[in-house]
Amino acid sequence: MIFSEMLDRFIEQSGVTVMFRGTLEYSVTPEMLDGLFVKTAKHQRAGELLFSSVVDLLGFVATGMRKSVNDAYLAKKEQFAVSVRSVYNKLNGIETEVSRQMVRQTAARMAEVADRLGRHRPRMLPGYRVKILDGNHLAATEHRLKKLRTLRSGPLPGLALVVLEPDRMLMTDVFPCEDAYRQERSLLAEVLQTIEAGDVWIADRNICTTGFLFGVAARRAKFVIRQHSQTLTYELLGERRGIGPCPKGTIYEQKMRLADADGNLFTVRRITVQLKEPTRKGDKEVHLVTNLPAKDADARTVADLYLRRWTIENAFQELDQALNSEVSTLGYPQAAVFSFCVAILAYNAVSVIKTALAAVHGAKAERQNLSGYYMAGELAATYNGMLIAIPPAEWTERFAGMSAAQLAAMLRAIAVQVRPDRFRKNVRGPKKPRPKRLSGKQHHHVSTARILANRTQRKTHALLASQG
Repeated sequence: MIFSEMLDRFIEQSGVTVMFRGTLEYSVTPEMLDGLFVKTAKHQRAGELLFSSVVDLLGFVATGMRKSVNDAYLAKKEQFAVSVRSVYNKLNGIETEVSRQMVRQTAARMAEVADRLGRHRPRMLPGYRVKILDGNHLAATEHRLKKLRTLRSGPLPGLALVVLEPDRMLMTDVFPCEDAYRQERSLLAEVLQTIEAGDVWIADRNICTTGFLFGVAARRAKFVIRQHSQTLTYELLGERRGIGPCPKGTIYEQKMRLADADGNLFTVRRITVQLKEPTRKGDKEVHLVTNLPAKDADARTVADLYLRRWTIENAFQELDQALNSEVSTLGYPQAAVFSFCVAILAYNAVSVIKTALAAVHGAKAERQNLSGYYMAGELAATYNGMLIAIPPAEWTERFAGMSAAQLAAMLRAIAVQVRPDRFRKNVRGPKKPRPKRLSGKQHHHVSTARILANRTQRKTHALLASQG
């Protein structure tokens, strides 16, 4: 009974930490992870070090609870029958398909919970499953590998195409690649295999290829993709007609006929936004290609859908700033990709928490106003102590056997006791222009105390002079 009382105290003091652990207990069970590894891995064997143990270890690093893999290992050393070198060897050999399936299967479990938490805002495009596709290049790692120590260039461990479902705000799929120099378009054949009827795929021009557009349409799905100037064979039909002004400029619409290498033709709509201000690359117009019927999405709706593509950029930013998605000490590409996928798993769990808070608190907890950085800080500060105070059996008993509906109800009940203002973003004003700096060639350092004292003295003299 004392453990139940202890859990209630954590719910009262740090509800989001309990929600995070409960979501993981339901979505990321050791049995599921180890079964996934046995089924998917082609070269590695389970051995003495279980895949679920490695995921658990990297989870502590991804959420900032531990600074490194070695730090996490030392904190949990008594739970391992192998050395830290064996842990690194396991990490370095985890196949990218294993990492991908981990994201897919855990996201599917969390999606069930998110769907049962209740909607607090309309769908992005009613009647369709909207998916945003974008690439993320993993940052350069440290030169720890022997082959890298003689190089000055930053070693890039890979890239990934990531799928975000904005209506759930979950990253539901990832297409990782160990070769950082490989083009994102080379992964589109894998993406096409996952496309289903009723999908709407939103992407930037890097994804705009003839094969991809024809492939999406062949699967009875839709797309809203920015046109690339060099990758499409097309013919514009008729005159473009003005739709009207929008916040970014003026909208136009025109028919476009696409052609593939086999001579197949495909008529789509081209929505053009003539910009008030050119983009950073100097573009004065943005062309969007879509096969959405006008009755489901007029030109303004299509333009708005594309603007919402920035949702995934914000998610990437949260992965980078709030979660440790790119561990610089993991130089092997497979380990770096796996670490990125574990961070996606953690991001999805935090996203479920945000959905629960929004469902309970409404406008006070709108997702765009909640800081993933502050939530990650709360987890890092409280999670370890909570696991010490409450044994694993307590979590398993309370959460592991729940259905998605039961967990959603539990999360809503806990969310009632959470104050959303604790995690509200600080909205800063516009940046001030950087002032001109004095040269530091002669004086490499200054005394901050003297600079401030001189400033105060000048203000005092100015005040006395103004008073006569």
